[in-house]
Amino acid sequence: MILADSVRIHTTPDRVLAFFEGMADNYLRWHHDHLSFRWVAGRDIAKGVTFHFEERIAGKLLRKTVRLTRVLPGRLIEFAPTNRLFRLILPSTAFAIEVDGDEVIVRQTLRLRIGPLGAWLNRCEFAAAARHMREEGLNMRRLLVGDPAIAG
Repeated sequence: MILADSVRIHTTPDRVLAFFEGMADNYLRWHHDHLSFRWVAGRDIAKGVTFHFEERIAGKLLRKTVRLTRVLPGRLIEFAPTNRLFRLILPSTAFAIEVDGDEVIVRQTLRLRIGPLGAWLNRCEFAAAARHMREEGLNMRRLLVGDPAIAG
């Protein structure tokens, strides 16, 4: 199962990368359900860097420590949970960046390993996660277009 959302932003790939590199400052203002963010190992967007974040989705507190598993500068940021058991269910989350004229399209995807019964039993949580992703995309656009402090 894949949850996905995309947003068009009148910006550059460098500014999107700068947004992620500044996540310690951007996380709380990115979404009202974001609670905390900290770098664990490393502080930039590079393969192997680890960070921890907490957010509330569907009223549930989610705590995740993840490691960047694939980075293509200006094109892709992918990460996976450090917890092996959790990674069996959620193998990866990615933000793909595609240039389209003077805009970029930022596509967020969550890959889930869950069968039809699990998808049905957790449909409310997945609907809330999809809403959260949509709001993140819209808020990212608002922040990138309206905040000159995000360099790039």
